[in-house]
Amino acid sequence: MNHEPINLEAKFACFSDHWSPRVVAELNDTQFKLVKAEGEFVWHSHADTDEAFIVVSGALDIEFRDGSVRLEAGEMFVVPRGVEHRPVAREACRLMLLEPKGVVNTGDAGGQLTAENDVWV
Repeated sequence: MNHEPINLEAKFACFSDHWSPRVVAELNDTQFKLVKAEGEFVWHSHADTDEAFIVVSGALDIEFRDGSVRLEAGEMFVVPRGVEHRPVAREACRLMLLEPKGVVNTGDAGGQLTAENDVWV
């Protein structure tokens, strides 16, 4: 067992790609993923799982077909399974996602922003 804390700043410093989640820990079957975000992501949904967004720094808008929610640093929001959404970072921001192991970042949409899964940092 490792008795060292996970330093989020140090982990964020290890990568520069936007919209490409990096795993930093697992709790049972849930992964904690760090993401650097800037610009618009794709419209997508996850049929089988909820998705938690925690803003570490900056701000993130999560758009829905019938509205949106704005998250500032220190805030979180859970998108329920099956709900179509599009994260938008109007300026650079850093996020932590909580989702089950194996979840594809683009959900049902696919496309060029689909990141390799289960990449640890």
